[in-house]
Amino acid sequence: MYDCKRFFGLYNESKTMKKRDFLKIAGLGGIGMAGMPSIGTASNIVGSQPDRKQLFNMSGYAAPKMDVVRIGYIGMGNRGGGAIKRIIHLSSVQVKGVADIIPEKANNAKKLLTEAGHNPDTYSGSPDAWKKLCERDDIDLIYICTPWNLHTPMALYAMEHGKHVATEIPAATTVEDCWKLVETSERTRKHCMMLENCCYDFFELLTLNMARQNYFGEIVHVEGAYIHDIFESLFEKDKRFELWRLKENQRNGNLYPMHGLGPIAQVLDINRGDKMDYLVSMSSNDYMLQAKANEMAAKDPDFKKFAGKSYRGNMNTTTIKTAKGKTIMLQHDVSSPRPYSRLHLISGTKGAAQKYPLPEDGTSGRISHGHEWIKPDEFKAIEQQYQPEIVKRVGELAKKVGGHGGMDFLMDWRLIDCLRNGLPLDQDVYDAASWSVISPLTEWSVANRSNSIEVPDFTNGSWKKNKPVDIALKQGGNTEVKS
Repeated sequence: MYDCKRFFGLYNESKTMKKRDFLKIAGLGGIGMAGMPSIGTASNIVGSQPDRKQLFNMSGYAAPKMDVVRIGYIGMGNRGGGAIKRIIHLSSVQVKGVADIIPEKANNAKKLLTEAGHNPDTYSGSPDAWKKLCERDDIDLIYICTPWNLHTPMALYAMEHGKHVATEIPAATTVEDCWKLVETSERTRKHCMMLENCCYDFFELLTLNMARQNYFGEIVHVEGAYIHDIFESLFEKDKRFELWRLKENQRNGNLYPMHGLGPIAQVLDINRGDKMDYLVSMSSNDYMLQAKANEMAAKDPDFKKFAGKSYRGNMNTTTIKTAKGKTIMLQHDVSSPRPYSRLHLISGTKGAAQKYPLPEDGTSGRISHGHEWIKPDEFKAIEQQYQPEIVKRVGELAKKVGGHGGMDFLMDWRLIDCLRNGLPLDQDVYDAASWSVISPLTEWSVANRSNSIEVPDFTNGSWKKNKPVDIALKQGGNTEVKS
């Protein structure tokens, strides 16, 4: 635990301290002092590396295999509704229950699943109804699709009750909660996977496989982003339960780093041979959100609590240095009217890859092995040569089932296949924590004139020996897909 007396003493003497030493002991849990560094809410902890030992290494951990994966879903909104439409195409699964605070959504989900041959119970009507779903002894996996602030408490409760967890992104919004997820997963030996679907997009899988086979040489620099104009939807009361996402945007930093970061973190073997060391972050001013909130409040009482509040800047840019000297650039902008982009750029000593803007020649991205992008016919040959096994086996079926072009279905298929065959997951709790923690750390950096802050090592040093993600499907791959 953190020593508050020591914290106050060291804060007063911080001008003579090395910044990183200060950050290692500085805790803000429950502290709301004027003039103190802050990262969003008072429950966040700035301290980058608490004094703890790894209870059990979850990287590469394979839980006992199961013939049938029994699932409970929490949250039947946009993402949850899509998830159950995908899962009915997989064999060897049973959906045992669905939970949503709104009875109509739970009942609609039950109807769809029943027609597909499942017989789920529903849990609804109260904020804690989902707990009864987690407490059942006939469920293996809890799949969480709720607003962000509920992901961590639901994941913790599910693991404490013996369930593996797959949670929508982000897995946590505070540094403290990231550590809670790690410690609980290690202690219970239950998987805690963040559902980062972009790791299963086709070009991202291709470039990961190419990086594994040294096509790009030594990776020097990577870029990722979430640039997606969802401005108007933030103010849609029917789409956002209690306008939860607008409220989240009162935090100023990179609130959604995972889509851009996940695929490039796997390319760099983050937590499995390298780790993120420290970051700096800068946000532009907010030129749209506060003005829109004030405008809406003038004509709709439901928006009055959002009027006059401070909101994140339109564009956030974050740079990260890894322990091995690689650099990462991340961007976040969900307000400005501009084309969608996740960037996904890989730059190595032999070649490069870039996905956005999407090529006009019909290819899924750009590849170079020198100073120019290769031609479309060469690209197709490269794509055929380096296409990963998961795409060969399930890619066309995934495109038919759908979910962001098929990547959502690939993610679900891979998760179920790993659980059925007793294989390690592609994304473990250390990925969930380290990809999610970027958000509160960027809040701190933005609030402190873009000063650098250390990224916690959630693996407690095991990153030096952990093995990279295996996408070759040397084992498993036998989960059947229904037509």
